[in-house]
Amino acid sequence: MIEYPLNYYTLVYAHLATILPAFAIGTYMMIRRKGSTQHKFLGKIYLLLMLTTASIALFIPAFAGPRLLLNHFGLIHLLCVLTIYTCPAAYSAIKKGKTKKHRYLMIYLYVGGLIIAGFFTLMPGRFLGELLFNSKLLS
Repeated sequence: MIEYPLNYYTLVYAHLATILPAFAIGTYMMIRRKGSTQHKFLGKIYLLLMLTTASIALFIPAFAGPRLLLNHFGLIHLLCVLTIYTCPAAYSAIKKGKTKKHRYLMIYLYVGGLIIAGFFTLMPGRFLGELLFNSKLLS
């Protein structure tokens, strides 16, 4: 079992506190009508949550898989870079009236930043995966 530094838990729980509502809002936004006042309001909250969660995640060291840079960053951190780029790009696109570009960027953000990243966090050896699937951590 991996021994995590004390601040690791604070970062992980802060990350979860932003990613869980982002996932709920993002999923809701994917299935609801676009362009409404509610969509615009929730979209801003969603983007802020995603930027916040990606920023927090950059401070969480990689313990599973290879560490790529400074013995801290892993492959999953590349999804943080995707998120930090995509959020302002999607906002800028919609402000310029480029709805198709906005739509594609938001789909990439949802799939890459939530679905793919979420899948990787549940893998064996990762904190959340171990927490959910390893009974030793729960006892």
